[in-house]
Amino acid sequence: MPTDFQPDGFGAVIIGDELLSGKRQDRHLARVIELLDARGLELAWVRYLGDDPERLTRSFRETLGTNDVVFSFGGIGGTPDDRTRQCAAEAAGVTVEAHPEGLRELEAQFGPGGSPQRIRMVEFPQGARIIPNPVNRIPGFSLRHHHFVPGFPNMAWPMIEWVLDHLYAHLHARGSRTETTMTVFDVRESEMTPTLEVFTERFPTLKISCLPRWCPPNFELELGLRGPVAEVAQAARELQQALDEKGWRWELGRNTG
Repeated sequence: MPTDFQPDGFGAVIIGDELLSGKRQDRHLARVIELLDARGLELAWVRYLGDDPERLTRSFRETLGTNDVVFSFGGIGGTPDDRTRQCAAEAAGVTVEAHPEGLRELEAQFGPGGSPQRIRMVEFPQGARIIPNPVNRIPGFSLRHHHFVPGFPNMAWPMIEWVLDHLYAHLHARGSRTETTMTVFDVRESEMTPTLEVFTERFPTLKISCLPRWCPPNFELELGLRGPVAEVAQAARELQQALDEKGWRWELGRNTG
């Protein structure tokens, strides 16, 4: 894989009818955000999908057409409701086949002569590369810049870390990004909007947020600045000066890298 690949962003697809029905609560989103953030990266989007094959295929066809790195969680087992492997293959215009390295991993873990049900779990789209599974050696797979892992957190999370550290180490930028927040008291969003419009235009690479909080009988705005360290520091100084000039009371919040 080229070591100079520059994605447009990172995305996540989290799959399972059990999530949409409320039987299970998703834990992957928070963790993938943490894993990216620890490497100076961040998530651009997330999709929650059930096990419907037409919808899965349609979604993968769309995301495979982008320049994003995508992590897909769930649906790669061997039961009838596990359709992610087949849908990814159809979206890419290829068929599934037993992966030679995957078969070797199965044999190393379970011995020779695996059952058809077990072999099914390493039937991946043609051209796929395996992602090692440190728990039971049943691998996930990569297709282009899409990376498919099981729904089990104890397997999925170290597999995602492996992908980030082995395939995208050249993108790591630890300590290059930060976030700072400040709370402004007794100012409404409508009053703050003109100021934020100026800062959004002045600092286009930053993510600038405004989160209102009603604290009866008062109200507050939490302003957030996230992006490269130097730009966040400059924007924070200028924003604090602008708040002072308007006579608005504020206090500095958290600062995280």
